[in-house]
Amino acid sequence: MLEKQISKQRRRVDVSYDPSMVTALQHGTWMDEEGLKKSCIREKIKRGDIHQPFYGTWVADFKLKQDAGRFMLGKYLSEKKIPWQRRRRLGMAVAGNTPTASFLTKIGKMPSAGCRLCKIAREARGESTDGLADETHGHINSAGCEGMATTVMAAHHSIWRHQYDSMHAAQKPKSKLKFVTLDKESNMSTLWRREDFLRICSKEELAKKAQDIEVTIPVKNGQETWYNLDPGSFPVNRSWGRRPDGVAINEALKIVYILEFKRSIDRDEGFLEVKAAEAHEQHKSIIGALKAAAPEWEFEQINFVGSVVESDFYTKLKKLDVQEGKKDKLFADHVTQVCEAHNRVIASFLQQVQGGTRPTTEGSRENIGHNVHV
Repeated sequence: MLEKQISKQRRRVDVSYDPSMVTALQHGTWMDEEGLKKSCIREKIKRGDIHQPFYGTWVADFKLKQDAGRFMLGKYLSEKKIPWQRRRRLGMAVAGNTPTASFLTKIGKMPSAGCRLCKIAREARGESTDGLADETHGHINSAGCEGMATTVMAAHHSIWRHQYDSMHAAQKPKSKLKFVTLDKESNMSTLWRREDFLRICSKEELAKKAQDIEVTIPVKNGQETWYNLDPGSFPVNRSWGRRPDGVAINEALKIVYILEFKRSIDRDEGFLEVKAAEAHEQHKSIIGALKAAAPEWEFEQINFVGSVVESDFYTKLKKLDVQEGKKDKLFADHVTQVCEAHNRVIASFLQQVQGGTRPTTEGSRENIGHNVHV
């Protein structure tokens, strides 16, 4: 019995969730370090655990991190016009206590951290459910979760199309930089039917250079059937099928920007570099082939990440000829779009794992099972 109590106590200590942190989040005091300390101390006194550290783990670092749009996040969480449930779900993500299987397992509410949605998908196909990925906040926000892939991709496109259109609308009036693919994304084959791109280099020359690079890139999972149909033409066909999120071209200066958007969780240091590396790997064939086929032009990839680093975001807006006076509004709108998309993803997740959520008598919260309310 004593061993069980110790085990339970350890589980509680290991969880990043801390009521004093949540209180600070709710009252908007977490944007200021001194305010955060006072709020946490008051909550600790009220709960009788003042001898414990008043804040710790990565949660506090996350909230006080500089140059990461925290003031906009704080504004969103404090905005009374936004339904409390939306703000609560975002606050739980910040505090690290979104009720995923991983979190519920840590606090002893579930026996396994394996993803419930991936399990359902595998069972529907009659496949083994061994080796399921942990159902973490990151997993359910990625296309790697079989039950969330469609919702996550919709969130991705919603955020990016809004940002892409907004950057185009906010360009300097005399800018020579032209945003293309404004109505929808286009693959490389479609782009090279346009006169302005054919003036960069011929389709034949680009195909030749792309072939040399594509043969060095492994065939990925999901591409095997395509490859087996015609191994010889697969490299070039894959190259023409590549689809950047956006493209901007300045014919006067002979510059082409390949734009890519990635959603990311910024809990870990270096998240921006990790996502940038992923994006560059994704489009290295495009950039490499273009540089080889048209050496007199300049080609650069610009990556935007959903979790915003302010200085990085503003630098990229400047490169894309966005008017100085419109950058702050673009930044604020982008953060709001990210927060709203996050809510849609989490709401979809909760509905799926619970089979539909129902209001309870606990204020504006919903009971999602396991005596957990969100």
